[in-house]
Amino acid sequence: MTHENATLMNTQSTSRSTKAIIQMNRLTKVFATESVETHALRGVDLTIYDQDYISISGPSGCGKSTLLSLLGLLDSPTSGQYLIGESDVSHLSVNERAEIRNQHIGFVFQAFNLIDELSVLENVALPLRYREPALSNADIKQAALDSLALVDMSHRCDHKPNQLSGGQQQRVAIARGLVGKPTVLLVDEPTGNLDSKNGDAVMAMLAQLNKDGMTICMVTHDPRYADMATRKLHLLDGVIADEYQFTTPLAAAVQEAK
Repeated sequence: MTHENATLMNTQSTSRSTKAIIQMNRLTKVFATESVETHALRGVDLTIYDQDYISISGPSGCGKSTLLSLLGLLDSPTSGQYLIGESDVSHLSVNERAEIRNQHIGFVFQAFNLIDELSVLENVALPLRYREPALSNADIKQAALDSLALVDMSHRCDHKPNQLSGGQQQRVAIARGLVGKPTVLLVDEPTGNLDSKNGDAVMAMLAQLNKDGMTICMVTHDPRYADMATRKLHLLDGVIADEYQFTTPLAAAVQEAK
């Protein structure tokens, strides 16, 4: 890390929360076949603090998607330690990972991943249908409505996804990611399927969510959007090659301009 980068990080240390909600220590991921081993991650150390807004960028094949998959408990590391709070979640069963994921992690996908046969309200409510202990139908509906209100999509709750624009679908996808009040919101290329106007609007929304207290970790290939985070990680060959901390994030300026 350069002296300049260290200075940027130190100037932020007094204002950033010191509560670590996620810690990864020497995390590796190796994909093996009979003939070859692919080292996707090579010893990643990462701490995510409460109310962080992190962007992860880097060239194709650097390990961005693998890191996001491990963060989201969609897969387990080959070695190393992954803590959510004080709980070690490094090597859980598929069912155990699913239960913790439902409680702590919200997802926003590039392709939206909405179900066309369900209404907007039903799509947003879907994660809560798998919550244990089970919630009442009334509580699920109210939580979904509250989440849609956060992204200004309450007026579309009875529509189907294929009746919405791309920007509106991404707003619904964000509402679905937020409905369970997750510890962290994981966002994968949120503007990849959007034009620049809708992309800017979605990014302004993420900035506002972070300003309101949501912890966000986002993968993006777009350097403009990567710079909107308060922390920017650059992955290269399966390791975090650089980390930048911004004292005055561009996200705030973008939000004010809106």
